[in-house]
Parts: sequence; C-alpha cells; structure tokens
Amino acid sequence: MSEILQDTSPAKIITAIEENLSAWIPFVGKLGRAYVNDPAGVSRSTTDIPSAPFNSIMDARLAPEQVEATIQFIMSDARSRNVPVLWWIGPSTQPADFGKHLEKYGFIAGEAPGMAVDLANLNENRAAPAGLSIQLAQDEAAWRQWSKVMEVGSGAASPDDLVVNGWCNIFRQADPETTQAYTGWLNGEPVATSLLFLAGGVAGINAVATIPAARQRGIGAWMTLFPLRQARVKGYKTGVLQASEMGLGVYRALGFREYYKISYYYWAPERK
Repeated sequence: MSEILQDTSPAKIITAIEENLSAWIPFVGKLGRAYVNDPAGVSRSTTDIPSAPFNSIMDARLAPEQVEATIQFIMSDARSRNVPVLWWIGPSTQPADFGKHLEKYGFIAGEAPGMAVDLANLNENRAAPAGLSIQLAQDEAAWRQWSKVMEVGSGAASPDDLVVNGWCNIFRQADPETTQAYTGWLNGEPVATSLLFLAGGVAGINAVATIPAARQRGIGAWMTLFPLRQARVKGYKTGVLQASEMGLGVYRALGFREYYKISYYYWAPERK
C-alpha cells in the first residue's frame, strides 16, 4: 500500500491522480503482462482479452523522434493479439502534442476531467435510495456478479464472458487491502457497481456503473460515497476519479472538483 498523500496542494493532487491511474498497469498486468520501457518510454499492460481497459498505455514519455515508431509498434502488437488499445494522455505525457500523432493513426479521442475531493469535506447530506444496500464482493460468485453488472451498467448489451472472467482473475490475485469491489443491490437485485483502488497515496474510484433500469435514483452517488467512506476510515485524505459525462454532475454534488483534463484515445484493429 502506498504512503497516504498528506500534501493536498493542486500540483501534488494532479500527480497523485496520474499515479493512481498508472498503478493500473501492474494491476491489469496480472492477466497478461505489464511492461515498463517496452517500447522505451512507455508503460503498458497487454492481454488477449478483447477489451480496451485490459490493453492500456498509461504513461508515455518520448522524444519527438520516437513517437511514430512507438505508435506503430503498439498497433502492430495489438493486431497480433487482435485486441483494442486505450491510450491515456495526462499532464506528464511527452511530447505535449502526442494526441495529434495518435489521431493521425486513427485513434479516436475522448476526454474526462481528472477530479479530486477532500474526504473530510464530502457532501454526505443525502438520503440513501430506498431499498439500496451495498456489499463488498469477496468471493468468486460475488466477483462474477459484480463483473456482469458492471458490463451491463457500462453499456454492454450483455456480459462478455472473456471480460467477466478477466475481472474475476484480477480479483483473485488482487490485494484486498487496496482493491475492493462493491455491488449495489436494489430490493434484492444487483443493479450497480464501484471499485475502490488505493494507490498513489489516494483513494481512486472506478467502475461506477448502474444498469439502465435503475438509473436516475441517486444510486451512482451512493456507489461513489460508500467506498470513499471506507477509504477515510483507513486514513486516506483524498478521493480521485476520471469522470464520465454521465457522472460529472453527481461527482460535483459530492464535492469533487476538476484539476485537469485527461485525454484518452481508442483504437481497434479490424476484427479477424
């Protein structure tokens, strides 16, 4: 477990948000491989699972003359496994115009605010949705249920067995002190997920998802608030996340504020 961040100045929080995201490299690498400086200047995870989050580049610090060859290497490697790629671009990424090079090669750009909240000042003045309970997933059956709900809540028409099995494999190997998956149950039915990831000295919130039939009831806010409370009990002072457009208003209402824009770029080879 990383040392808890004490200096909450904006510069330190921005660094911590990036470090929490970069810590996913060894985490996801449990499924396949985690690479640092292969190719030179890049940190990445690779698997054979056809899901972009499992095949991510979280950090790239390259000289301008390295950029083209590096992108080509990553694309060729992804083609060999027939998997998509998710490339994250943050304040420390070099060169600063890296995103333009990715777009040249057909990567599709997106953007998410990097946000943080002082856990001592969370806005907790909200009633829990009637019938909602939140449980920590701690065994194979619970991890599988969590993975299926997260998939549907994130927009999948139905759960993909490869992705579900991938998440379950990660949870089997993860340190339960730093990685905690929560399932939200509404009147006895699993409807929502979130994931607490303690890394970079901060409490990272990920995989906040609610199935379509249970949205607009405040469940997402509670799936965010509950793990942040658990992190606060452990002594953490700052919660961080990368906000989706759907969740932005919810996070602001909880007290999160934006520190920077993190860009992400998606590319997938033609399916074989």
